[in-house]
Amino acid sequence: MLQLLKTRFGQGRRTIDFPGEQTLPGRFRGLPVLRPELCRNGCSACAEACPTEAIQTSPLKLDLGRCLFCGLCQEACPEGAITFTDRYPLSFRTRDAMVLDGREVELATALDARMRSLFGRSLRLRHVAAGDCSGCAAELAALGNVVFDLGRFGIQFVASPRHADGLVISGPVTANMRLALQQAYEATPAPKIVIAVGACALSGGPFRGAAHSSDGVPPEIPVDLYIAGCPPHPLSLLDGMLRLLGRIDTNERRPAR
Repeated sequence: MLQLLKTRFGQGRRTIDFPGEQTLPGRFRGLPVLRPELCRNGCSACAEACPTEAIQTSPLKLDLGRCLFCGLCQEACPEGAITFTDRYPLSFRTRDAMVLDGREVELATALDARMRSLFGRSLRLRHVAAGDCSGCAAELAALGNVVFDLGRFGIQFVASPRHADGLVISGPVTANMRLALQQAYEATPAPKIVIAVGACALSGGPFRGAAHSSDGVPPEIPVDLYIAGCPPHPLSLLDGMLRLLGRIDTNERRPAR
């Protein structure tokens, strides 16, 4: 026991300071930057390399809702018109805001005053894995460890939608999970929020167009927050949730350059 205590004290404080800038590994791919002025007329190498058709050219645009952050477009572009940064804020309030075109990026804004008064300091969420590969589920689970410590912000995951203030949905919503997701949504007491995480929940991801996939959260379930990634990093998830609750500057806009 003494040895265990000694080891633990030797580790020091492991919980990160957040909100605030964090240092991520060099291989991390965050918010991409588009420079349409570098595109050569007729060049479509980046679009051809994209496995989910997230990129269109003339003019250059990139749909973060479809992006797998694989980096193939960056490797294929001979002019460097697309580059991935280490910026982990990847949350948006609408799907349209996720389509990048080289102009400034509008990150997620906060809920209205009434919803913030209800959920701003105490939020209970039910995770529905609607056919995901467990990648997003693993990152969501990581939010509860000592490094990210989601509970310190008053946010917790619960076992039943009847005890929840909202849903977190991952996966493309397969045919076998669509009814279960709808029932979970209906069982969640109003008012409620819905957070869609990962490319699969946003657009179907690599399963878009599959016969047994809904291409993400179906339209009958309104989404309040979209968080991009495949899967999203825990920092992206934490940043998005806190923006939605008004705990991070909701007016922040950073130029995509």
